[in-house]
Amino acid sequence: MLLNGVNHVALLTNDTDRLHAFYREIFDATVSHDNEIAPGMRLSFVDIGPNTELNVFQVDGNAEAQRQTPMFGRGRIDHLGLQAASLDAFIEIRQRLIDVAASDGFVTDFGPVLSIFFRDPDGLEGEVCVANPDARPGVFNPPGTRSSRFS
Repeated sequence: MLLNGVNHVALLTNDTDRLHAFYREIFDATVSHDNEIAPGMRLSFVDIGPNTELNVFQVDGNAEAQRQTPMFGRGRIDHLGLQAASLDAFIEIRQRLIDVAASDGFVTDFGPVLSIFFRDPDGLEGEVCVANPDARPGVFNPPGTRSSRFS
């Protein structure tokens, strides 16, 4: 394989500071770069993993972050999928998401992975996944299958 994962995902926001606070609070992310790159345009890098970052753009007058559309109606890239570092990290992230009302806490058991969906402060849908410690080889469950571990 010639790739080693995803380097970055670029996001648009109307409130960089609010977005930074969310990713810091929920995911312990850090901001490694933040400055105005042109008049009315701010760019920051939010480190969400050892080799992965969010490139956050705030552009004066750009209203794209306010436009909300349902799943599978968002264009070629539908949502952001993040990988939890461990089951313990997944449990902590889940609780943090619930605490800030960014998720209802429902955990899907897809078989090989567990998944929880959330919405960030701009309404971008995200998903956090982790290897399912209860997985059975060859078993794949459909969306909406509740994890017995998180009933």
